[in-house]
Amino acid sequence: MNKLFGSLAVAIVAAGLTAVAQETPKQEIKKAGSDVKEAGKATGGAVKHTGKAVGKGTKKGVHKAAGATERGAEKVKEKTKQ
Repeated sequence: MNKLFGSLAVAIVAAGLTAVAQETPKQEIKKAGSDVKEAGKATGGAVKHTGKAVGKGTKKGVHKAAGATERGAEKVKEKTKQ
């Protein structure tokens, strides 16, 4: 008798778990679509941050080069005065 109830309990639990885990194709498609949407948002945010970082680095480099050019021009100007 105990064996029968034990087997029956295991069968009910197993059937319940498989019934809960199954999704319809429509639900799967909807979930996949929302996953793609979230991935697209994350990618867009990453691209935005990367673009800002590149712009900042480029601006810094341009200003550094301009400063070096000014210093070089001053040196040339001083040498030509003498």
